[in-house]
Amino acid sequence: MTKQELIDLFDRNHRAFAEYIRSLPEDRYAYGRDGKWSAGQQLAHVYLCLVPMEKALGSKEFILQKFGKIDRQVLGYDLIVDHYLTALAQGGKAPERFVPDASAGADKAGLSAGLRELLDRIRQQYEGYTDEELDTLVLPHPLLGPLTVREMFYLMAYHATHHHRQTERNLAP
Repeated sequence: MTKQELIDLFDRNHRAFAEYIRSLPEDRYAYGRDGKWSAGQQLAHVYLCLVPMEKALGSKEFILQKFGKIDRQVLGYDLIVDHYLTALAQGGKAPERFVPDASAGADKAGLSAGLRELLDRIRQQYEGYTDEELDTLVLPHPLLGPLTVREMFYLMAYHATHHHRQTERNLAP
């Protein structure tokens, strides 16, 4: 996947998820059953996961000093998704700081607008990375460990789709 294809997939998946959530009537937006997150909490979770990514992307020097460079081949999109799904199947859960509280997402319009702004900033930062930097600089993931910046974008592109599908399943009759 080219650099441009990757950022387009990342952006498209997040915006499709956010648009789906925005389109829900308030009762469906706030509905959660069997201990599952509401649609608003799902959107809040995705937002919470992107915040540290956006902060880290703002400084290549910070990434290099704090996390270093990878010393292996870059994994492809499908392999990253497989690793993520395996980690979830083995009981992997979101760390507490990425778990939305019960009131998270209460402000649908504000959260949706915040996500759009966050995606715009991430896209702008991403554009400043070379292919070499995407393939060597490391960002940590709580379930998968060290990932290259490119691999993190693969994962986060899928992550939005994963939560979109979860929300649809949770709202299905």
